[in-house]
Amino acid sequence: MGKNTPSLIEEITEPPIEPGGPSGTVGNAYLLPEFESQDQAQRASHHARSGAAPKNVALKTRPSATRPQVYNDATHYIAETRPSNPVHFLRTHVLRGAAQWFLRHFPGTVLYAVKANPSPAVIKELWASGIRHFDVASLAEVELVAGLCPKAKLHFMHPVKSREAIRKSYFNYGVRDFVIDSAQELFKLLEETRGAKDLGIMIRLAVSNGHAFHSLDGKFGADNRLAAELLQQARKVSSRLGIAFHVGQQTMHSKAYAAAMAQVGEVIKQAKVNPDIIDVGGGFPVAFPGLVPPDMHGYMNSIKEAFESLNLPKKTKLWCEPGRALVQESGSLLVKVELRKDNRLYINDGFYGALFDAGYSKLAYPVRAIRAGENANGALSNKTARFTVFGPTCDSIDVLKTQLVLPADIEEGDYLEFGQTGGYAAALQSGFNGFGADAKPVVLRDMPMLQTPGFWQDDAVQPEGEAAEIPATLVAF
Repeated sequence: MGKNTPSLIEEITEPPIEPGGPSGTVGNAYLLPEFESQDQAQRASHHARSGAAPKNVALKTRPSATRPQVYNDATHYIAETRPSNPVHFLRTHVLRGAAQWFLRHFPGTVLYAVKANPSPAVIKELWASGIRHFDVASLAEVELVAGLCPKAKLHFMHPVKSREAIRKSYFNYGVRDFVIDSAQELFKLLEETRGAKDLGIMIRLAVSNGHAFHSLDGKFGADNRLAAELLQQARKVSSRLGIAFHVGQQTMHSKAYAAAMAQVGEVIKQAKVNPDIIDVGGGFPVAFPGLVPPDMHGYMNSIKEAFESLNLPKKTKLWCEPGRALVQESGSLLVKVELRKDNRLYINDGFYGALFDAGYSKLAYPVRAIRAGENANGALSNKTARFTVFGPTCDSIDVLKTQLVLPADIEEGDYLEFGQTGGYAAALQSGFNGFGADAKPVVLRDMPMLQTPGFWQDDAVQPEGEAAEIPATLVAF
């Protein structure tokens, strides 16, 4: 991802924007106007405590807006705006349903993995839904969440951190929980916090899993022997001690968590140290075409049973770090067809934009075609064809790896809505070649194209407002 992933924060020395002035972006995510003055006050307070001269966050100025309009669905939005650029959609009722489902069904503390979608609109909605703990992986994410939700509990869950990130997170933002997977990182943590006595130290355990769509083997995590040694060392210098693991993204079988928990038990026996916290990480799956996971209740039951089988003291806490599972179904992406060459389509977003996953891997998104504008007089055909889809940049690798089945007569000026893009799409998009969607999402009332079995929809979350009718001038496939 590297060069394709923009930093969230860019510091400049220009005077800060006055409260009530233009809103803007933190990296590629717009600050909501109501949070701007709060964010500045929080940042000034942190700098005052640290004794550092305040620096302002670079903001792309834009006129402050009134309360944003909410649209019934994508067709309603197209009918009113005829967008020429890609657009991110957000269904706040779906986001709220997913958050409340985890809070009700996970037998412990739920941390939102901010990396999945750092949009202020998403963070605000999760906070309003009851999420109080956030898994942050960089100083930029620390600053972002602290500015939006000053009372949030932040947990630095990246096993490798810069010294500056450790120091500022601890002294400026009150972060106390940190993950490590090596003795070097433990020493760095102790040095940069000046031997703090109130640290929560989590040992990241390496686990393998053949059931994950994206395996996380190889980069992070200590093997059993090293993890046991780190537990013994960290026990002497921490006020809270934990073991954390991650079974991989889109884990398609609940037994992966049980197997990892059994490995945790082996490490505990070897170390002869009882942890205060077991963190099962993320990896909770959501439905994609051809990749539908089992009922989500099975994952919760498997984790609970495996945790209880460790026979740890009753005071031991259980944590999880869902990212994709909390946000994926709430988002979708609207793109426009710019050109058709036979069975090749050229759209205005792609690999370097919000469709990185579709270009990097064979992850398929649900998609529907919408006819609008000058094309609206003719309905889309019921006949279908397979299309190779290219993004807008000049790079030849900007192409989706999976062909799309679309109406056979799709043409320039038609739109495509990709579902299940709430996670990672906005976070990974770059501005390469000058293309890309505004990361500030447009809110819709409708339901997502796919729903994960046994998940938030069990609680009968309904679309906000009346069910949308597709306008006569717009035909959805």
